[in-house]
Amino acid sequence: METKHVAIVGGGIAGLSAAFYLKKSAREKGLNISLKVIEKENHFGGKIKTSYAEGLIIEGGPDSFLARKTAAIQLCEDLGIAEQLVGTNPAAKKNYILHRGRLRSFPPVSVMGIPAKLSSFAKTPLISPIGKIRAGLDLFLPKGNTKEDESLGKFLRRRLGNEVVERIVEPVLAGIYAGSVDELSLKATFPHFHAMIEKYGSLIKGSAAQIAMGKSKKPGQTNTTSAKPGQRKLPSSIFLSLEKGLQTLPEALVDRLNGDDVTLRKGTGVEGLHLSQENKKYQLLLTTGETIFCDAVILATPNFVTTRLLQFDEVLGENLEIPYVSVATVALAYRKSDIQYPLDGSGFVVPRGENRLITACTWVSSKWLHTSTPDQVLLRCYVGRAGDERHLKMTEEEIIEGVQKDLKDIMGIAASPVHAEIFEWKSAMPQYTVGHLERMKKVEDRLSEAYPGLFLTGAGYDGLGVPDCIRQGVSTADNVTQYLKRT
Repeated sequence: METKHVAIVGGGIAGLSAAFYLKKSAREKGLNISLKVIEKENHFGGKIKTSYAEGLIIEGGPDSFLARKTAAIQLCEDLGIAEQLVGTNPAAKKNYILHRGRLRSFPPVSVMGIPAKLSSFAKTPLISPIGKIRAGLDLFLPKGNTKEDESLGKFLRRRLGNEVVERIVEPVLAGIYAGSVDELSLKATFPHFHAMIEKYGSLIKGSAAQIAMGKSKKPGQTNTTSAKPGQRKLPSSIFLSLEKGLQTLPEALVDRLNGDDVTLRKGTGVEGLHLSQENKKYQLLLTTGETIFCDAVILATPNFVTTRLLQFDEVLGENLEIPYVSVATVALAYRKSDIQYPLDGSGFVVPRGENRLITACTWVSSKWLHTSTPDQVLLRCYVGRAGDERHLKMTEEEIIEGVQKDLKDIMGIAASPVHAEIFEWKSAMPQYTVGHLERMKKVEDRLSEAYPGLFLTGAGYDGLGVPDCIRQGVSTADNVTQYLKRT
């Protein structure tokens, strides 16, 4: 049987997942595939990066994934590492918001900052009486036009008013994308808000219904997939991670992919991509000077890299080019005796109006009990968002000093950390601006029409969380298998 050659450019979680499921799908369908995964950096896993120091487990990129998005759980099961899944500390349910320099409790009975019970919402000191009345108008406003895409901010301001958006909802929602709610596409980021309006006519009613559905689960029922007979029951937690850090996931993928007609190359970039009209094969020019010939190519690269490789096509270039935001993660470990602030929750978020360097802080050792020793406190602070990338002009030492100053002002931490580590991620967070889904549809149509055998996957297209990237990798693997089967 003829061997088909496939190259995957990009060894992040999307690229590795695509490789793993492509080999799996090919075996099931009786295809012989020789696969090359090419990664420019000297490590696989992309933004998943775990550091270990003095009994600490420190995540440089994402620290967990949503359990309700089951692609990550399924991958852990397929890799045989599901028994290593851990959930958050059930005692660390509180979340805080910085308001006028002080940490205030997150409004109770809410969904991502959207109130679900007005009687509880009325008690929060975060919103003025006028702001609370304005938010309540959501119960009476008409649905409006739910067909057209618009910015997340425009939609939320219309439903809930400026105060609720700027003081509560924006720092929560925009924090996921490090973006501006007034630029992000509603349909591409939080389409279920549209569904709430369609079904309930109100975000408040929709949030209340969502909470009620959560409470209606039977005792012991988890937020994850049901365990099969003989399997270990998965943790009942909204967020999941792995005992030895999230890096366990890409490491397990690399271990499974090694050999078996799979070549993993790191520290190697791709300088050019060309489709031969003569034999319909793709040619990849590597930074080493080599040329690879392939029957199919998966580009699991950031959009700005993909755009450079596909610069020969105007339609692709126009629609693939999206903005990216640079961020940094600063991990600080302290002696527990040096921290007087009660760490009775998972952390806090910072609205733009507070004008702080940090955008959020996770009390890691409170939220994830496996990440530190009993005598240490581990904090993880986030820096950078759309419209505020001041850290790019700062040295690492200046960023760490700025973060420490914010923590001293907010939490009263005057002691020096026993360990400090910074992870800088330049052009790391893709921004799904208004019209994103329509642009990606044009890209998909153009690829299908003019470049059969060329596939795109990753955070810049259809979700940037770990499960979203895995899901895209699975889908892309299936599409590649179908294409090779046809040809």
